[in-house]
Amino acid sequence: MQPDEFRRHAHEMVDWIADYLEHADRYPVCSRSKPGDLLATLPASAPEDGEPMAAIWADFERDVMPGITHWNHPRFFAYFPANNSGPSILGEMLSAGLGVNGMLWQTSPAATELEQRMMSWLGQLVGLPDGFHGVIHDTASTATFCALVCARERATGFAANREGLGTATGGRALRVYASREAHSSVLKGARLAGFGAEHVVPVGIDAERRLDPADLERLIAADLAAGHLPCAVVATVGTTGCTAIDPLAAIGPIARRHGLWLHVDAALAGTAAILPEMRWILDGIGHADSLVFNPHKWMLVNFDCSAFYVRDPDHLQQAMAIHPEYLRTTRDAEVVNYMDWGVQLGRRFRALKLWFVLRNYGARELRAIIGSHLEAARAFAGWIDEAPGWERLAPVPLNTVCFRWLPAGVTGTDALNGRNLDLMARVNQDGVIYLTHTKLDDVVTLRLAVGQRATTLEHVRQAWEALQDTARAIA
Repeated sequence: MQPDEFRRHAHEMVDWIADYLEHADRYPVCSRSKPGDLLATLPASAPEDGEPMAAIWADFERDVMPGITHWNHPRFFAYFPANNSGPSILGEMLSAGLGVNGMLWQTSPAATELEQRMMSWLGQLVGLPDGFHGVIHDTASTATFCALVCARERATGFAANREGLGTATGGRALRVYASREAHSSVLKGARLAGFGAEHVVPVGIDAERRLDPADLERLIAADLAAGHLPCAVVATVGTTGCTAIDPLAAIGPIARRHGLWLHVDAALAGTAAILPEMRWILDGIGHADSLVFNPHKWMLVNFDCSAFYVRDPDHLQQAMAIHPEYLRTTRDAEVVNYMDWGVQLGRRFRALKLWFVLRNYGARELRAIIGSHLEAARAFAGWIDEAPGWERLAPVPLNTVCFRWLPAGVTGTDALNGRNLDLMARVNQDGVIYLTHTKLDDVVTLRLAVGQRATTLEHVRQAWEALQDTARAIA
């Protein structure tokens, strides 16, 4: 592709993206594709000869777009936010154009130093105390895995990296503790780090579905009596199911007393701490050894961009770093080489889009957007509370409302679960809104998560109307 051809097609694509950002609500929120629809249109083998961009673009519009679920639609209320913005897209374009691999300082000094400064800015915005050092990872799952590896190596004096886990512990099991509401990445990370799924200990929860510190203390004592080695505890600030906030101020002293690595998973919720009135969600963060939150969820930064902070970067590097001769440079003693701060060797220039967002919006506007999402979620919760035939199933500390429909004359958990799944399927099929569900104590729980860039109170009101209309139609 010659520069003039690239320029022409790039302009066309930017125009399309700008129109999409303005009018994403023209599309049904959730894709209506059936399994295999796109596969049926794609040739079994790659073409021998190149094809014109016009043909590729036409196929994108005709074949790919129907299979897209529109995460940045203003009435996307499923899962969790994964939003974007104009400045973030522009930063992503520049990163792609530059093609930087930021594995070493020397491979692009600006990539490393911009990332260092962005991690400092983010830490200040959410109120992290001095002493935390940050790096950008792809996802919170990767960061949690790295935290568990750090915990493993601290518990074994780095012997696990040298000798393997069985030898390093003398056959004693390392134990990881997390609320039964914790994210699935804790279990996956523990498997991959060699702890074993059976040694992830589910801690009980309180009435607000937060990790119960008293039960944590009891479980640690039982494991010590059984000859196990308590190693790490993962506290969740904003659980995926219902955004419960584990009490860090109570968990932290327990972790310190028993020498456990305390990792805080605030993947969704961390962004809310840019609001001074929401800073309480991180009360007790000073006890933590590591923290992760995702600007790519709720801070208008394109996926992927996950902020991972550690108290002891030297420990992280000792757990992660390998230094073959071909990666050594004359500057290593003077600089940060982020390849030593995680699993990846090659690293994208993710800090660029984060810099664009923070510069173009400014902290004040980002706070206003996050605040409007919180207000809209509270309004929806109020409508649920006031309406006969509807029930809220969890507190609403953040942007997610957990609820269910109670149709007249329907009793029993199984029957109510079936009706609510039917309600969700029908509103999603209509295409006006998109919701997902979870289960809280075996109760099917509908979730409305507010957090897309363009979502306003009016879009939330439309969701409430769609739910009521569909419930009436079913009844």
